Amino acid sequence: MQPINTLHDFFVRSGAAVRLYHLGRRVEPCEMATLAAFEAGEQAWPAPWQGQARLGLVFRLGDMPEPVIWFLALPLDEQGQLVPAPRDAFLQRLLETLGRSVQSVGREDGEAVDNLMKDNPLAFTPSLPFQALLHARASLDLDLPASQHLEPVEAYLSGQQAIDWQALGLQGLADFVVRMDADEQARLATRLPELPHEVLTSLCYCLEHVAIGVGLVRALRNRGEAAARAGDIEVFSACVRAVAGAEGELAGAWYDELLADDDACGPDLLAAMAGRGWRHLEDAERLPNFLGRLAACEAADFMSVARDLALVPRLRLPVLMTLREAAPESPIGRRLAALTR
Repeated sequence: MQPINTLHDFFVRSGAAVRLYHLGRRVEPCEMATLAAFEAGEQAWPAPWQGQARLGLVFRLGDMPEPVIWFLALPLDEQGQLVPAPRDAFLQRLLETLGRSVQSVGREDGEAVDNLMKDNPLAFTPSLPFQALLHARASLDLDLPASQHLEPVEAYLSGQQAIDWQALGLQGLADFVVRMDADEQARLATRLPELPHEVLTSLCYCLEHVAIGVGLVRALRNRGEAAARAGDIEVFSACVRAVAGAEGELAGAWYDELLADDDACGPDLLAAMAGRGWRHLEDAERLPNFLGRLAACEAADFMSVARDLALVPRLRLPVLMTLREAAPESPIGRRLAALTR
């Protein structure tokens, strides 16, 4: 029998029913083939975050009554490839804990498998919005009902029922966002201008993980620009993050206007673009504009953000070329020169 050398091997050989999710930049499904190629050294991790491949694994082994959820942060090297030693140590511990053929894991092993996360150096705790989105997406993917928090959110956002917004739960907002159809998006767009600050920001933390249509993008942009005029940086940044899942032309046009605005380009806006809207930076003009603004913003950690973007496979070469070709007197050139002093 072939040895188990990777996490992919473990899940295939154990016969586990498993679903993988990216938990780095956005909560979105991850193919098992992506994990296999990554662990084999055939590809860099497609959605790195702070030098890690962050994964949510929702799985059942044998006759376990409930799925087990692991949150793993696998370290990456400077090329975005797996650093194997920590993964190998975790895998060895996993196999030792089970103590026999992984094909015979059953109900009695559930607690032992779950306990592997308790003092595991690869384990991490996602932010509350990420946890809520993962549970919402996994429930939908597994054909399970949404949480009990969905119904009051639906009633509130539809405007059909007067509900104290303070009673709304983040999990309900996440369930609503992953399940909403085109009609619900349209109704939400009309409701958006009147949502309280607190509801809007929590909603945006969920919307940034899903694809959204034209009407909702326009409503978010209008609300975000109104917040900017009022000096509400939190709502402004949340709206910028929330449009990240829109089509490139829609979000990109707003990004271009913001990057052309001296007053808009603060550290919060730049962090929102890099963290959630990185796909829209894959543009021959927008990426250099973004990196130039980032370099000119003294409050931004230029090299940290640039290094993180360079780990994204599709951005790696464009980022490196932009840095290499920057004129010495440009903001990027001055930032790079300061690092070598």
